[in-house]
Amino acid sequence: MPVSRQELFDVLSQLGRALANGHRLALLEHLAQRDAPVEELAKASGLSIANASQHLQHLRRAGLVTARRDGRQRVYRLTDERIPRLLTLLQEVAETHLAEMERLMGRLFADDDAGETLEPMTRAELQRALENGEVTLLDVRPNAEYQAGHLPGALNAPVAELESMLSALPRDREIVAYCRGVYCTFSHDAARLLHERGFQVRCYQAGILEWRAAGLPLAD
Repeated sequence: MPVSRQELFDVLSQLGRALANGHRLALLEHLAQRDAPVEELAKASGLSIANASQHLQHLRRAGLVTARRDGRQRVYRLTDERIPRLLTLLQEVAETHLAEMERLMGRLFADDDAGETLEPMTRAELQRALENGEVTLLDVRPNAEYQAGHLPGALNAPVAELESMLSALPRDREIVAYCRGVYCTFSHDAARLLHERGFQVRCYQAGILEWRAAGLPLAD
């Protein structure tokens, strides 16, 4: 029996239904940082373990995540390197066409310095600066995420520990801080702290999610 185009669209809609929940998108963003057990994912997303497990099962049925046993833990991971690109495209389309996204983004980073000191750096600008050795790159995510993969040449300075690491940072060159993605506040918190302490600092405007989505290499 011939397959209709509608049947194909109906199957495709299964993916859309799996993504139609903010908690699931947050879980995917976290898994774009590293493989993680359900307990960690629940804590990171503010969910109970039971609710996180339910959302992960939706994502698993849609083929977006898979799981393996590691002792007593069930560890989840993304099934496809294209998933960060999918998340990035969703964000870009939403920010272009949904006025609510612009309003919320403004509130999320309302405390940022309005001057050029904290002006975000694009991926192209960051690549050029790294190639020319012009900046010190800081990954301000937790160490476990840094160890799972980071931008080449980045130093790990978790935002919670940054205050104690200031003496090791250069004052004669620009520092660029980055974190998980465009909605992650770690890099903005780090940049504000560094700016207040007299450092030259900017944020990479997106984060490791966009870097991965562009197919650029990571170090481990």
